[in-house]
Amino acid sequence: MSPPISPPPVTDAGDRDLPAYVCNGLIGLRVRRQPLQAGMAIVSGYAGEDPERRIEAAAPAPYPLVGDLAIDGAWLSDLPDRVGDLEQAYDFASGELTSRFVFQAGGRRLACTVLTFASREDPTLVCQEITLEIDGPCELSVRAGLAIAEASGRALRFLRGTPGEAQATIDGSLLWESAGALGQVGLAYFTELTGGATAEVEPERPALDGKGLVTTYVFRADARSSYRLRQITSLAPSIVHSRPDDQAARMAAKAQHDGFDVIRAENRAAWDELWKGRIRLVGADERWQALADAAFFYLNTSAHASSTGSTSIFGLATWHDYHYYYGHVMWDIEAFAVPVLTLIQPQAAQALLDYRFRHLDSARTNARLMGRAGAQFPWESSPSRGEEAAPLPGTAAWHEDHVSLDVARAFALFADATGAGEFRLEKAWPVLSAVADWIASRVHRTAEGYEIRASMGIAEREQPVDNAAFTNMAAVVVLTDAIRIGERLGRSVDPRWREIAEGMALPRRDGMVVSHDGYRKTEEKGATPDPLMGLWPFNFRLDPEDEQATLRFYLDQADAYIGSPMLSALYGAWAARTGDRNLALRLLDEGYAKFETGRFAQILEYRPDRFPEQPMAGPFFANMGGFLSSLLLGFPRLEPGEDEPETWSRAPVVLPAGWEAIEVDRLWVRGRPMRLVARHGEPARLTPVEHD
Repeated sequence: MSPPISPPPVTDAGDRDLPAYVCNGLIGLRVRRQPLQAGMAIVSGYAGEDPERRIEAAAPAPYPLVGDLAIDGAWLSDLPDRVGDLEQAYDFASGELTSRFVFQAGGRRLACTVLTFASREDPTLVCQEITLEIDGPCELSVRAGLAIAEASGRALRFLRGTPGEAQATIDGSLLWESAGALGQVGLAYFTELTGGATAEVEPERPALDGKGLVTTYVFRADARSSYRLRQITSLAPSIVHSRPDDQAARMAAKAQHDGFDVIRAENRAAWDELWKGRIRLVGADERWQALADAAFFYLNTSAHASSTGSTSIFGLATWHDYHYYYGHVMWDIEAFAVPVLTLIQPQAAQALLDYRFRHLDSARTNARLMGRAGAQFPWESSPSRGEEAAPLPGTAAWHEDHVSLDVARAFALFADATGAGEFRLEKAWPVLSAVADWIASRVHRTAEGYEIRASMGIAEREQPVDNAAFTNMAAVVVLTDAIRIGERLGRSVDPRWREIAEGMALPRRDGMVVSHDGYRKTEEKGATPDPLMGLWPFNFRLDPEDEQATLRFYLDQADAYIGSPMLSALYGAWAARTGDRNLALRLLDEGYAKFETGRFAQILEYRPDRFPEQPMAGPFFANMGGFLSSLLLGFPRLEPGEDEPETWSRAPVVLPAGWEAIEVDRLWVRGRPMRLVARHGEPARLTPVEHD
């Protein structure tokens, strides 16, 4: 198989470009162009109090891979203007970021190469290797450690050495408490210096100060040798261990024992395994393959079986000017990321669902506080406890009901696609039945049928509406899933569920489904195609004529919506359902490709040419997940269900103009590897892989 397409190296980033994003699903780093300078770090499940809104939010942790250099006592951090020839290259095949620059001081020229990666095999570890070449003799100082400048909160304790042991196994550990004392994170690191006559150099390890914990090596260097400083840091949040700094120290000590080269090789092997699920676009030009590879990389790098706190709409990425979702877990993850991960990294998909399942009691409490039965999942779920964390006054949380339906649907899809019987019984059924009970308490029975009043739907308008189409359509799908799975398990199914599913009111006009009761094209966000999301990916059944009328009504308004987040990425797959291949290609370009920024193929939340006033915020997982869902499920017309995977194809494949086929050598279906071939004009085929 040909390797994935990595983005081109960057030598001169724009002023607003986001830094590189390095992640493994438990730890996410923003690595600056000069990578020894502290960036920003997010740890899954680690939370603190937002300084402005005073709500629980994902909190930046101490930065785990800070460094510095000095030539004859002249420090790089004091002379940033002496840095030049900056270049960064990101290898998507291995998740490795390589940065190069030159530092000049005292008449000497120091060439620096910095390798940075987050280990997938050992997910508490982030690793960095600094390789140095000097053009003449000098005293060279090299420093590495942990920086606390970007982390709000306080240090509770730190250690140098290993208590009770004569020989230190690590350089140091730190226990950090977030603002508001909402969470703790432990960090521990070790360093090693090699090259030239450095074997006997004793490092300096001063106490914690206002900058952090650092280790410094000072030695005589010459032009005949290359020098290498390696650092590995372990980070552990308190939601997985009551003494996270101790656990981080254990993991760092293990990393020292295993060695940098072994950890790097294992990380590369883990990525080799993931890339067996690469999505190949046969006949499409290279630009589309590069976009598919980038989306595949960023989604997979942000999810892991160890993702105890789920992930946010930006994964584990943040930057100074786009904190407005606060790292909360929102419906976008279940609607756009989980379906893709279920097929390409099912252990990570289950970890994201496990977050919701662990907090099912919080959803039940949330429903009771709203005067309802069952479980109502929060609109903005807090990273540590799964409680409602929307900024005050919490307007969206009053009426954004469909999040519970998105969560429940993801549980049903995972159960169907994996065939995991224990998951279906122990996790999917409790969630689906609780959400079905919530639906029964949420609807109103009228002469028109069952209605859901004062709901927001997907378009976040100023005022709620009655019978938001996507909410009602999704409720029918979830009730049908709950009935089906309950009956399969031999459970007692509330007869009201079937009655509501069969009698749910839908806002219709001339046969097609419109966004809500009283809908007008000229209203606020009137072009939002929420009924289309009910058709796919939720697979709500309409008569073929009504489906086509609904598709064409909203596709005709596409230009008024495209550029907005989330649903823009789905337009290509919706257009394909009308049979118009040229329209499918155009809308895929307008609704996805033009969201890409030039630096390492990050997909932004808003299309920058349509919304230049919006911050450069990415990588945005609803957009990428929508694109990947289109490639794996939408264009192939695959609908996972209880029947055999070979029967999941519901209609012949219609691909964008010029595309011949979508092929994947390995998807995970029912616990076994299967190959997907979705050739234009033919039914998609899923076939078992004999030798993976």
